[in-house]
Amino acid sequence: MSNKGKLDDIDLKILDIISQNARIPFKDVAEKCGISRAAVHQRVNRLIEMKVIVGSGYHIDPKKVDYSTCTYVGIFLDQGGLYPTVAEKLKEIPEIVECHYTTGQYAIFAKVYSRDNEHLKDILIHQIQPIKGITSTETIISLEETFRREVPIILNHN
Repeated sequence: MSNKGKLDDIDLKILDIISQNARIPFKDVAEKCGISRAAVHQRVNRLIEMKVIVGSGYHIDPKKVDYSTCTYVGIFLDQGGLYPTVAEKLKEIPEIVECHYTTGQYAIFAKVYSRDNEHLKDILIHQIQPIKGITSTETIISLEETFRREVPIILNHN
């Protein structure tokens, strides 16, 4: 097993396998890696403790639960220093599923799911724009999510 803070080739191979199929049985991962199922279990637990693997669960298709509109919202702030306070307020809005502090045109870039355009308008006008420190917003509606994936795992080939 690798050292406490380092990832070795087996860790990377495990990450590569489970990032492609999180529901794959550990016995199959063990077989592909040439180690025991218990070793896979120990390594995955260590990767969770190290916060290399964050979260767990299933990806839900928003459209299947009546959230048909995906929007990216660029948020302009009165002052960049207001970010922590504004971010805490944005976190209270359940339809915001991602929030990023960014460089460039916007101070904050958020991903929002809404049932339809009317619902989106309500979120923007009654929940996001009234937050103290936000000067304006710009919305970009996604017409279609072409794909979503995890970052690629680069295996060391020494």
